[in-house]
Amino acid sequence: MTPFFFGLAGQRLTNDERTLFGDVEPAGYILFKRNIADRAQLRALTDDLRALSGRADLPILIDQEGGRVARMQPPEWPEFPKAVRFDAAYEVAPVSAIEAARANARAIALTLAEAGITVDCLPLLDVRQPGASDIIGDRAFGSEPLRVAALGRAVIEGLRDGGVVGVVKHMPGHGRALVDSHHELPVVDAGLEELEIDLAPFIALKHAPMAMTAHVVYTAWDSENCATLSPKVIEEVIRNGIGFDGLLMTDDLGMHALKGDFGERTRRALQAGVDVVLHCSGDFNEMKACIAAADEIGVASRVRLDRAMATVATPADIPPLDELLATRDQFLAAVNA
Repeated sequence: MTPFFFGLAGQRLTNDERTLFGDVEPAGYILFKRNIADRAQLRALTDDLRALSGRADLPILIDQEGGRVARMQPPEWPEFPKAVRFDAAYEVAPVSAIEAARANARAIALTLAEAGITVDCLPLLDVRQPGASDIIGDRAFGSEPLRVAALGRAVIEGLRDGGVVGVVKHMPGHGRALVDSHHELPVVDAGLEELEIDLAPFIALKHAPMAMTAHVVYTAWDSENCATLSPKVIEEVIRNGIGFDGLLMTDDLGMHALKGDFGERTRRALQAGVDVVLHCSGDFNEMKACIAAADEIGVASRVRLDRAMATVATPADIPPLDELLATRDQFLAAVNA
């Protein structure tokens, strides 16, 4: 097995993809809107990926947050609210907001599990800061760390109840970034005391099964390297400071915050200490360059992967989708009344 979560080009595996993936056995895959048509097609694709890998617990990832980040969309699937709705509800009635977030996450998990998707890149634990780029914005659960942690915990638990693994992101915090890391490299000059605010939700959820790094430079920790490529940030801040020992993946290696060819990006990320490299575009030549720069997945990383995916096999007995959506809406309506 190799330490990659790879994207696909289209709605079914090409012959070239099938050969490449069969040879190198990626740790898992990530799906986007370009890969999705309807229920039947999506389930056929995820079943094909599992058959190719020979692993029932294959990580198949998606970004199904709700709001503006939703790869599975109406009318085929329900529309899910953006995180700021739960933030606003928490302001009025914290317990109701938490239960609404839990019901919403359970509903998301049911739609993903039906489609054969096993990992959702959710929740964001980024603490929103005034003046920051809106790349996080309404995707965040708020600007108060305890609130972000409480709502994030409900999401992790709700996804797990439905048999889906959650991914906390973007560790150690994207909420202060003044630019969008999809397009350029953010540099955060906040001091150590200020950064404690950003770390707090991640510390509270340090036992989450998976996490995603931020392509952000934090000058207080490492002025030369973004978190994804920084051995100091990954070892001293994420592993030791936060205490996170789950599976740590990069954010997308194709984002313009990173420089250098894809082999260099892969080598630097793995040398920094991430467990798995995320490459999303489905570009065949870029994937081959990544593969050439990596060895087999490390023993500790494989243990973390297996431990994270173990939750998929034990979904809780939860209500049907319509009932969960109604429960969520009742909590939100009561808060907005």
